[in-house]
Amino acid sequence: MPPLPFPAVPAWTRRRLLRAGLAAGIAAAAGCRAPMPPAAATAPPRLRLLGETTLPHGLVFRDTTVGGLSGIDHDPATGAWLALSDDRSELQPARFYSLRVEIAPRSLSVELLDVVTLRGADGQPFPRRRMGGEVVDPEALRLLPQGRGVLWTSEGDFPSSQGPSLRHARPDGGHVRDFQLPAHLHLGRPGTGPRANQALEGLALTPDARIAWAAMEGPLQQDGPEPGVGRAGGPCRFTAFDVATGRAVRQLAYPPDAIPQAPAIPGGYADNGVSEILMLDAWRMLVLERAYSLGVGNSLRLYEIDTREASDTLALDRLDTGRLRLPAKRLVADFAQLGLSRLDNTEAMCWGPRLPNGSRSLVVASDDNFSARQATQFAAFEYLEPT
Repeated sequence: MPPLPFPAVPAWTRRRLLRAGLAAGIAAAAGCRAPMPPAAATAPPRLRLLGETTLPHGLVFRDTTVGGLSGIDHDPATGAWLALSDDRSELQPARFYSLRVEIAPRSLSVELLDVVTLRGADGQPFPRRRMGGEVVDPEALRLLPQGRGVLWTSEGDFPSSQGPSLRHARPDGGHVRDFQLPAHLHLGRPGTGPRANQALEGLALTPDARIAWAAMEGPLQQDGPEPGVGRAGGPCRFTAFDVATGRAVRQLAYPPDAIPQAPAIPGGYADNGVSEILMLDAWRMLVLERAYSLGVGNSLRLYEIDTREASDTLALDRLDTGRLRLPAKRLVADFAQLGLSRLDNTEAMCWGPRLPNGSRSLVVASDDNFSARQATQFAAFEYLEPT
């Protein structure tokens, strides 16, 4: 094998809180859903909106409820598109959809083609929590080339004492294997390990599909606090896996932003974390941060980092940022500046086909949390290379 592309070197889930927060915010803040103020940008946004569209709330397709879309990917070789639902088998069994996506200079269209049920090592669909057995919370998905199936992450289910996972599935959803997570990403003793619903939220593949990066949404408990309003929290761990062996080979610490604006209601719910990652090339990565404040709305900011700039944290059980090299964050775009009709809970991001002018297209999708107050929103952009 050629060398790897690295230098040598509590009672409520977050989803339920968001639903409750949206309802309370509408009642107490007169329905205010204004986007947060844009961050001060050092350069013009490198995304140009091509088009957006939404799917109807509660859309039923082949006996499944379409929603909770937390992952999306496109295979340039075959033209295939897939989107992953984060339904924990509560409405229907955990699943992903195949799509037809058409991108034009001023429009975007999305059509559902098929639905595929994910299955566990026992060959059966994943059960509902109350039925016992393994419970998954699907959050990110990437297509492997040459028909080798998909990689997908689960945040796990903390009430059932089930931690996060990274898995390989066949194109028909059948289980192939689990990747071997570092010990510190598993549920740990009190005060250590992932926080509930802040585990493996993002997934990216290097262009040669040899390395998969899996991103934590928030910091491990022992690595620092969650972000606060005007206060950065601990770093999020991004772990690189050798796809061939399923083993972790490197890790970096990513510093997420502070929550950009206080909730409209004092003491109301607010958070910020990493919702998706995407490789620009073998080294550079796009990182999507998504924040929410009750009664204010969502903030979406896209950053670029170079993984070579960061210390390897794979062997560290606890992070001390004062002793680490953190990757520099370069703002690509604040979505509040891009002309979207709304900023929603965007959790999915992938490269689309090349545009007629040779530029890359970038497609994002939002997780509506199966709530009528949110939307399953798709948006396509031209990615403008820096000059």
